[in-house]
Amino acid sequence: MPAQPALSQELPDISGQVPEGSQMLLEADTLVYDNDANTVTAVGGVQIDYGGNRLVAQRVAYDRKTSRLVASGNVEIIDSSGTKIYSDEIDVTDDFADGFVNALRVETVDKTYFAAESAERKGGVVTTFNNGVYTACEPCEEKPDKAPIWRIKAQKIIWNGKAKTVRFEKSRFEFFGFPIAYLPAFEIADPTVKRKSGFLFPGIGYKSELGAVVSVPYYLALSPTYDLTVTGTGLSRQGFLGQAEWRQRFNNGEYSLKIAGIRQNDPGAFGFGLEDAGTAIDPNRFRGMVGTKGRFTINPRWAFGWNILAQTDKNFSNTYEIDGFTESTHRSEVYLTGLNDRNYFDLRGMKFQAQEKYLDSSPSARNDKLPWVLPSLDYSYTPDESVFGGELNFDLNTRSVRRSELDERLATPSIPGIDGTSTRLTGEAEWKRSFITDGGLVVTPLLAFQADTTYVDQTSASVDAINDMAGLRGVQADVRSAYYRSMATAGLELRWPVLFSLTSASHVLEPMAQVFARPDEAYADTLGIPNEDAQSFVFDATTLFERDKFAGYDRIEGGTRANIGLRYTGSYANGWTTNALFGQSYHLAGRNSFDSPDLVNVGAASGLETETSDFVGLAGFSTPFGLAASASARLDEQTLELRRAELRAGYATRPFSVNAKYAFIQAQPLYGFADDRHEVTVGSSVRFHENWRAFGSVTYDFQSSVLSQQSIGFAYDDECFSYTMTMTTKRDPNPIVADRVEDEQTFGFNISFRTLGDFGSATSAFE
Repeated sequence: MPAQPALSQELPDISGQVPEGSQMLLEADTLVYDNDANTVTAVGGVQIDYGGNRLVAQRVAYDRKTSRLVASGNVEIIDSSGTKIYSDEIDVTDDFADGFVNALRVETVDKTYFAAESAERKGGVVTTFNNGVYTACEPCEEKPDKAPIWRIKAQKIIWNGKAKTVRFEKSRFEFFGFPIAYLPAFEIADPTVKRKSGFLFPGIGYKSELGAVVSVPYYLALSPTYDLTVTGTGLSRQGFLGQAEWRQRFNNGEYSLKIAGIRQNDPGAFGFGLEDAGTAIDPNRFRGMVGTKGRFTINPRWAFGWNILAQTDKNFSNTYEIDGFTESTHRSEVYLTGLNDRNYFDLRGMKFQAQEKYLDSSPSARNDKLPWVLPSLDYSYTPDESVFGGELNFDLNTRSVRRSELDERLATPSIPGIDGTSTRLTGEAEWKRSFITDGGLVVTPLLAFQADTTYVDQTSASVDAINDMAGLRGVQADVRSAYYRSMATAGLELRWPVLFSLTSASHVLEPMAQVFARPDEAYADTLGIPNEDAQSFVFDATTLFERDKFAGYDRIEGGTRANIGLRYTGSYANGWTTNALFGQSYHLAGRNSFDSPDLVNVGAASGLETETSDFVGLAGFSTPFGLAASASARLDEQTLELRRAELRAGYATRPFSVNAKYAFIQAQPLYGFADDRHEVTVGSSVRFHENWRAFGSVTYDFQSSVLSQQSIGFAYDDECFSYTMTMTTKRDPNPIVADRVEDEQTFGFNISFRTLGDFGSATSAFE
């Protein structure tokens, strides 16, 4: 009989796991009906599709009385979830809910694999594998009998589809075919489950001050929207560290709360006179933290959130590597943000916290001098409609900084922060429009106006410090409770991009020139107005064409200035690209703001403090085969002596990658750096096998002639298993006591078995 479909009305009505109203489609070379035995037998190329389930076999016999199917000969079942079952013979009910199988293999949709001598399925929910094997490693196509990297063999494997668990009884764990652990019974989550209560894989590591580290986390999936993770960590030198993290998710956001604490056994391991060592009165004091993070979306444009850290001392979270709170400078904040096309709003309240090992009494300590910022507001608005054919933009910025400790550097001298409160409100408007001439010249006139007011409430100690600094600098102090400033700017920018097209490449040369005319900066001849947000000023090729080159609003660039440069970009048919920029800035008239007194000496040795600036430039290239390099530099305008430089180079392919970075900054005595600073970092990774790679990096500080950081490690990665091991050594290039330099050594590794979990340490990641 030729192959033909047969509809379900030929067979009994079936329910159970199959959707109501489903029809059975049967296709076979031959159909045999035995009315006496009440059976239907399909022979040759049998295919049965029913309610999303599919069965393929050489022979299928259906018993109408028992509603069972017996399939034999290269049997394959694909159920409605996508799970595949292979066997020589399968005895199942017609809804595939119950059955018995001999010599089977199972492949789930998540690429996990079961195999067993036999298996029994009950209620469409529980499958019991007898003398079974479980792994997440894909079988080798060339050698299917080869043992996978890891597998679990068990006398019984019970897969509960309702409870979403896989239980192993009388099991052993094999690694590369060798048994390494025997377990009477254990249970893991179903491969389809992302969240389930139970012990997570432990973590281990080593850190010189802490000793050997072993962490055991327990995860509680309390509901679909919130969970709790409790972790106990044993440290051979310091004792027991307890941690707990609560996480909760909502439709419009999520938040987390983390706590941790320890009473140290060996504070002396951290060294004498350091924050981690505690006080002489209570060296074994309790140390702990509470941290919380959250972010919620109000609507598609608005969001609010927070990131807050509170701890018993300033270095706890950094020392014990509390995940999410290890930054050397943590910013605790609450914020509200809005974004719509070209407009944005950002309101924040912040507290800066230095996680440092130095005691507050140390000259190197920073934490007690870091401020509260309540509030910080940035608002920018750009109308959609053009104004006089150009673009108009409004910016509003305000910040109120409160500090309870004077931040004064006597050796420099400088005052990065006053003791007291300073509040500034700034408004700025800018209009510009571009015209393109017939010859391709781009002409952009610009008008801008900025006004601000600053209110200061500072202690007498701050006033005395400002007066003392003014005396040392030979300038006048101007200490007030309020400062009012404004700045009007008229500017013109000319750009003439010229395209040179060749058969194999295209090049664009773009001469550029700017001129900005404006009055002198207010209070530029005196010391007094605080500088909180414009301290990190760097003059290089990226800031050459900025209208105001200061980093923040606390300083305003004044005087008439011209910027001239040449930009180049190249694109080649072979995939190469090149770019370069070179230029110089000229102070034409008025008071040079970069040669003016400042409480933090910003502008000193910047390259802009003279009428003719230093030369700045950058150049780089990239290739289609993974090689790229860039260089930037600042050169003295008279001697071409190198003032500042940064070189980067990298090469990356699948088997090999290397990157290098060199940075040089000439001595800046007024910033507290009496010597040149330069260091080099080199990192590399080599994949010497399809799955194996080795990597390492080293950082060398030329000023102190010290290897400040060394890291080395190796890793294995494939579809079901990964292993990483690293060892890192850090050395402080500028220790408090010069003859007492101790290396901080960290050893870590991480083993990850897909579907089972991770085992190792948080410090094993290589950066």
